[in-house]
Order: sequence, then C-alpha cells, then structure tokens
Amino acid sequence: MASDYITFTIGPQKHIALIAHDNEKPKLIDWCREHAEELKNHKLYGTGTTARMITDQTGLTVKGYNSGPLGGDQQIGAKIVEGVIDFVVFFSDPLTAQPHDPDVKALMRIAQVYDIPMAVNRATADFMIRSEFMNTDYQHEVINFRKNIRERAKTL
Repeated sequence: MASDYITFTIGPQKHIALIAHDNEKPKLIDWCREHAEELKNHKLYGTGTTARMITDQTGLTVKGYNSGPLGGDQQIGAKIVEGVIDFVVFFSDPLTAQPHDPDVKALMRIAQVYDIPMAVNRATADFMIRSEFMNTDYQHEVINFRKNIRERAKTL
C-alpha cells in the first residue's frame, strides 16, 4: 500500500513568492535590496503591486500576478499546489484589518498543507534566506494526495 506521505524536493534554485500588505511594502522592498545578491539567483514571484514595486525599486525580476485583494494571494496558493512556488516571504500587517483576510488565511493554510517554508516577518525571512538549505536541495514530506483521494472516494 502507498505511503501516507511522499517526498518532494525543493531544488537549489528556489521559486520564491514575495508578498506584502500595503503598510509592509517598504519593509519588504528594503529586505529585497539587502538580500538582492542572494535573491537574483532564484525565481521570484509576487502579487501585483508588490511585484511591480520590488522590480522598479530593486532591479530584481519578479513575475507578477494580480494584487492580493483581486485574487493574487489565491493565484500564489494555486502555484504552491501546482508545485511552482516552494518558498514564501509574506510581510503581513498584523495591526490593520485586510478586506481579503480570508484569502490570506487560505494562502497560509495551503503553505502549511504543502510544507512550504513561509516567513511572515523580517526576522523569519532573515533566518530563512541565511539557512544552510537556501542554495541546496531540501527534501520534505507532503501528504500523499492521490492515496488520500483514492481512499476518500471508496468511503463516500
């Protein structure tokens, strides 16, 4: 019988999503400037305005999706499910209500389900980017979804 988990490998070149709430965008841009030499070795993605601002202000190439309130968080979540995004830096604003808070929670949940590293503040992002795994393969276990679906289909 198939295992409950399967091993995925995050390669040495990371596919990093960069996201920030409006009040946190300047902090994320500063963080990207500080780590530009490292970030330029990886594939970068972001939600609309954040991606555009990082590209314009740091010279890093960031593939942009929609802005968060227009579905960008959900697009990033879908890319995690598809196996495209394997690392998330999301400078969230814990002190301001966000109109798209359910989307943010869904993104955080999907990152957890797929065992994706996710920083929600500068300190965590600093630890992650300086990790020994930043430029090497990293193997992690994820729920065996095919087995899970097969077993659920039998019981429903």
